[in-house]
Amino acid sequence: MTTRAVLRYVPHTIRHAPDLESTREAFCTATGCEESSGAGSEESVQLWCLRHTGRNPSHDTFRRVFTDHARVTRVE
Repeated sequence: MTTRAVLRYVPHTIRHAPDLESTREAFCTATGCEESSGAGSEESVQLWCLRHTGRNPSHDTFRRVFTDHARVTRVE
């Protein structure tokens, strides 16, 4: 007896999941500096950048990373 699979292709959507918290992080891009803010709120990451530049005036550029969560749901 042969087993057969039946596949059903169903459309899905992907959307922002508002019940899951987004995170932010900043990395100093000054040559030789490997410091980062660590994951945190918008306010705490901005404050870290300002303090870091205050202590290191030539460290005035940062790479910011925003992590967002999404949820996939079946369209029916």
